[in-house]
Amino acid sequence: MTEEEIDIFEKTLNQLEGLHVEVSTLSKKSYTDALNNFKLKLVNQVLKSSNKILGDKYKPFDDFEAFLEEEIPSNSDVTLVLSQYLNCMESFREKNIYSHVEWTSSGGIAKIYYYWKKSKKRETYPPKNIKK
Repeated sequence: MTEEEIDIFEKTLNQLEGLHVEVSTLSKKSYTDALNNFKLKLVNQVLKSSNKILGDKYKPFDDFEAFLEEEIPSNSDVTLVLSQYLNCMESFREKNIYSHVEWTSSGGIAKIYYYWKKSKKRETYPPKNIKK
């Protein structure tokens, strides 16, 4: 990924996470209530950006691009979809990073660094789904 693609990815991921927190809170208060038009437009904008990043390979649903404005979804529906997009964004990120291990003089691990592939040593956080 280029530096610009990483910037777009990180911005979109942060927006997805923020929306997920906000809509989840609404969903806990009243899961059947409909999302208002303003929030729906914001959600759709971020979903469309996510779809561009994820492409067909990582997109969570083949036949879903965004919510229809004439069929306003419930808070719980939006929460469900946002959580699926967050998981797919993490899978995409995990495929586009690598680790570098620094060793101590005694052979133990001193520190593990994670970087974006094809970047100029741009650091990121460890994968969320590390298999132990």
